[in-house]
Amino acid sequence: MAEDVLFEIGAEEIPAGAMPGILAQLKSLTETKLAEHHLKYDAIRTMGTPRRIALMVDGAADMSDELSERHKGPSASIAYDADGNPTKAAIGFARGKGIDVADLVVEDGYIYAETKTVGVKAMDIFIQILPELIHGLSFPKSMHWGNLDDKFIRPVRWMLALLGTAVIPVEFAGVRSSNFSRGHRFLGERGVLVQHPADYIKNLEDNFVIVDQDKRRDMITKQLHDLAASKNATIVWDDDLLEEVLYLVEYPTALCGSFDKSYLALPDAAVITPMKDHQRYFPLVDKDGKLLPMFLTVRNGDSHSLDVVAAGNERVLRARLDDAKFFFNEDRKKALADRSEGLKKIVFQEGLGNLADKTERLLALGEEFGEACGLDEAEMVELERATVLAKTDLTTGMVTEFTELQGVIGKEYALLDGESTEVAEAIFEQYLPRFAGDILPKTPAGKVLSIIDKVDNIVATFSRGLIPTGSQDPYALRRQTIGVLNILSSSALNVSLEPVWRQDLTLLGVPEAKHDEIVGQLTNFFALRLKNIYLDREVPHNVIELVLSNPTVTVAQADGLVKAIMAHRIDENVELVQAYTRMFNLVKNETYQAVDEMLLSDEAEKALFKEAILAYENSQTALENKDYDKVVAIPETLVPAINKFFEDVMVMVDDAAVKANRLQLVRLAYESMAVIGDVSTLK
Repeated sequence: MAEDVLFEIGAEEIPAGAMPGILAQLKSLTETKLAEHHLKYDAIRTMGTPRRIALMVDGAADMSDELSERHKGPSASIAYDADGNPTKAAIGFARGKGIDVADLVVEDGYIYAETKTVGVKAMDIFIQILPELIHGLSFPKSMHWGNLDDKFIRPVRWMLALLGTAVIPVEFAGVRSSNFSRGHRFLGERGVLVQHPADYIKNLEDNFVIVDQDKRRDMITKQLHDLAASKNATIVWDDDLLEEVLYLVEYPTALCGSFDKSYLALPDAAVITPMKDHQRYFPLVDKDGKLLPMFLTVRNGDSHSLDVVAAGNERVLRARLDDAKFFFNEDRKKALADRSEGLKKIVFQEGLGNLADKTERLLALGEEFGEACGLDEAEMVELERATVLAKTDLTTGMVTEFTELQGVIGKEYALLDGESTEVAEAIFEQYLPRFAGDILPKTPAGKVLSIIDKVDNIVATFSRGLIPTGSQDPYALRRQTIGVLNILSSSALNVSLEPVWRQDLTLLGVPEAKHDEIVGQLTNFFALRLKNIYLDREVPHNVIELVLSNPTVTVAQADGLVKAIMAHRIDENVELVQAYTRMFNLVKNETYQAVDEMLLSDEAEKALFKEAILAYENSQTALENKDYDKVVAIPETLVPAINKFFEDVMVMVDDAAVKANRLQLVRLAYESMAVIGDVSTLK
C-alpha cells in the first residue's frame, strides 16, 4: 500500500538567498536516492520557510521493486577447464555476483549470472536515505554549534519525519525526529502535532505558517497589488526582491508606509536603493511613473497593530534617506569633472596602480577599439568624455555609502552637471550587464566603454596569474567575460578582441615576452565561456567545436555561423563531411598560396579549380556581408566536383611540381569549409 512521506528540518532563520537552491538540491537528491533504491512514488515536493526545509514524497510504495538482472561474464572456454570444471575465473565471477558457481548459465559461448534483488521495505529505505539527504546538501557557508561536529547552514532545532502515521527514526546534531513541528515563532504553538503527512500543510497554516512557498508567493503578490491599487499607485516591481521577501516570512501581511515628500528631491535611485536593497521595501509610483512618498513592505505576522509596524519601518527608512540626503548635498558641491584627482587614492589592483591609471588605459583602449567598432566622430567624442568621468562617482559619498549605485549615481550627477544624455548613459552602461539576464548597453559609447572596462579587469587579473580555477573566481571574471560576449553578440560588432588584449598588456607594462602566453590563456578562457553560452542554447557540441575551431572567427561571426549551421545542418550532411574530411586529411598542414593553371591537365581538376575559385570568392564576400546562410551553403556546391576530382585524379604523383600544385588545389577547395571551421570536429 502506498503511503505519503514527510521530512521537515527545523532550524534557526536560514538566509533567504540560499533557500531556492537548497530546495532544488533536496528534490534532486531525493529523486536520485529513490531511483538507486528502486522505490516508486507519485511525486516529490519541496517546501520551505525561513525556519524550515520540508520534503514530501507522495504515494511512496511500501516496498522497493524486486529486480532480476542478467550479468555477462567471461567466455565459457575461460570459465571451465577441459573436464568441464569451473576455473578461478568462473568461481570469482559467481562469488562477485553473490550466487553459487553451479547456478551459472552458458549461452553463446559465454557464462551468465542471473541475480534477483529482493524488495526492501520503504521504512528501511527512508531510515537509510534521510540522513544521507541531510549530509548531501551543500551550502554557501555551513556552521556548527555547541560541541557538535555536524554542520548545517544554521543550527537544527527539530526534525519531523513520517511514513504515513509512523515516525521515521532519524538523528542529526543531537536532534531526534518526531511527529511534532513548530508554528510561527510568535503566533503559533511551539509543538504542532502532525499525525499524517496529509495534515502537515493545514496544521501549520492553523499555526500561522504558510509552508508552501508557491501559495505564500501568490498571497504576497496579491496583497501588494491590492494595497497599491487602494493607494492609486503602481509598484516598482522586482521579481528578485519578491523572491527574497518570500523566504523572509512565514505568514505574510502587506502594509504601506510613507516618508516626507522632501526626499523626492533626491535622484530616484538614491531613494529606491535604500528602500529595495537595504530595507526590502517596494517603491510606489503614480500613473505618470513619478516616485511617490510611499512604500510597501511585508510583515512576518498577522494584521495586529499594523500602524505600529508601519511607523517602525518609516523610522528606519527615514534614517537611511537622511543619510542619502546628506551625501547628495555634500557630493553636489563638486562636479564629477573635478573629482578625477580623487581617483589616485583608490587602488585598482595590487601592483597595478590606481583608478586614475586605469582611466588612462581606458582612454587609450577606447581610441583604438572605438574606431574598430565603427564609432563615428561624434560617438568617439562621447566615448572619450564618458571614459574621463566613468569612475569619478566612486569618489562620492553616495557611492561610498550605497555601493550598488556605482554608475547609476554617476549618470544622475553627470546630467545635473550638464553633460550630454549620451555621455551620462554611457557612464551608467559601463557596468552592464551586472548579472545574468540583466539589460545590455544600448548606446555606441556605452557598449565600447563596457567592453574595454571589463577587458581591462580581465587582462589585468590574468597578467597577475590569477586565472579562475574550479569554483574560485573572486574577481567575477567569468561573469564579466560572458558580459563582453553577450554585448558583442547582441550588437553584431564584428571585431576581434585580440588586438585590445595585446594593447592592454602593453599599457599594463607586461613584458612582451609574456604576451603570447597570456593571449593564449585569454583565448581559451573566452572560448570556453562562448561554448557554454551555446550549450545553454542547446546547440550541438560538434557544431560549437566546428565554429570555435576557426582561430580567426569573431564573436559576431561565430554567432551568425552557429545560427546558419543550425538552419542548414551541414553537420548532418554525410556526403559533405566525407568529402571535406578527405581533403582535410591531405592538406591540414598546407597553407594556401596559389594554383598554377598551367599544371592542371585533367578535366576534373580544371573543373574543380574553376568552381573552387568562385566558391572561395563568394565565401569571402558573403562573410564580409554577414550573409552567414550563404557562407554555410557554399561548401555543398563543391561536393560533386570534389568527388569527381578524387575519382579521376591522383594527387600524390611522382612529379613534385604537379603534386604540390594539386595539394594547393585541394587546399583552395577546402577553404570554403575552413572559413566556417575545422571539418574534423564533425567526425
